[in-house]
Amino acid sequence: MYDYNILRNIAEIEYSDIVDFTEYVGRKLRINLYDSTYIDIFYSVKSKIQRYSYHWEREEKDGRIYRHDNIPDGSWEHIYTFPKHFHFEKHENVKESYISDKPKKAIREFLEFARTMISEKT
Repeated sequence: MYDYNILRNIAEIEYSDIVDFTEYVGRKLRINLYDSTYIDIFYSVKSKIQRYSYHWEREEKDGRIYRHDNIPDGSWEHIYTFPKHFHFEKHENVKESYISDKPKKAIREFLEFARTMISEKT
């Protein structure tokens, strides 16, 4: 399992204005937000290429999801940054992903995105 402790600390300390609490769910780090939504972070270290997913689950709140991942799904080969891609609001709405490949930087980028989205909705 990936050691999520550094990412957990970043979320809890630097983003305490939107992060309620964090927990481990299986092999994922779950970041529970004050708006009753959550972000799941997953890293796989089994292959030579580190696979990841940053998934913000908002289905129950507003029917949306936001997910950056680099799982090489052939459906998204037309995306310029493939295998990196970004599911924007719906699973089938896929865009280029420029999230960092470095976990500490990527979590900050994704939580900044969440912070911005939450502040726009309030």
